[in-house]
Amino acid sequence: MTRLAVRKTYKLYINGEFPRTESGRFYPVRANGGDLLANACRGSRKDLRNAVVAARKAQSGWSGKTAYNRGQILYRIAEVCESRAAELADELRRQGASAVEARREIDAVIDRWVYYAGWSDKYAQVFGSVNPVAGPYYNFTVPEPTGVVGVVAPEEPSLLGLVSRIAPVIVGGNTVIAITSESKPLAAITMGEVFETSDVPAGVINLISGLKSELVPWLAAHMDVNAIDTTGVADEAVAKVQQTAAENVKRVVHFDGASIGWDDARRAQSPYAILDFQESKTVWHPMGM
Repeated sequence: MTRLAVRKTYKLYINGEFPRTESGRFYPVRANGGDLLANACRGSRKDLRNAVVAARKAQSGWSGKTAYNRGQILYRIAEVCESRAAELADELRRQGASAVEARREIDAVIDRWVYYAGWSDKYAQVFGSVNPVAGPYYNFTVPEPTGVVGVVAPEEPSLLGLVSRIAPVIVGGNTVIAITSESKPLAAITMGEVFETSDVPAGVINLISGLKSELVPWLAAHMDVNAIDTTGVADEAVAKVQQTAAENVKRVVHFDGASIGWDDARRAQSPYAILDFQESKTVWHPMGM
């Protein structure tokens, strides 16, 4: 008797846990040839709201950690990715990548985590300053995290694109709600298991799979999300998202990875990606006599 394969349902990753969507809905994830690979949770507005609550709760604790400690945690993510490289590469192959392409993408993912881990205790010195003033005062400008950031991951590359956008967000002390690739979410969702075993505090990173047409408008409109990365939003929908975000004074950032090249380390990763989600705070302090 032929045994039928048990199809896995990939869950969400919210507040350090792996819940099923509250709506009970799912959608099929298929290979390029149309074969069913697995089911993924079809996240809802309520799931998104839960993720925002978790991200807001975690934000002060995460931003309050030393920059060096945040870098240690990002480096630990890279280590766990390396230990699970074969599994992550298999997820990419099942969704259409060749063995060489999958291995190249995983190597780039690991390198990207290490790159931003190295910037954790350096970007403040690069983007901060001691300002000259006419008077007996010190005047300092320092970068501070924006807060809770929504990230819409690109469809391709599903894993490297996600990591390239969330790594600079969290290394700067922000927390994140990320909507994964809709068509190829498997490797991205599996990253939740990596975060769970990498000392990432609950709520710092939240992953939601589902239909972007349902989720993105609510992410853009949510009053407790301080910024949104529209990199994975379809071109025809970007203007609407920008309009919605403007109504609640939300910062909008867009990275055109398709034209720049996601695996071009010279252009797809930069300390300026960290600065995109930072606010500049200027402090005056009297000089001692």
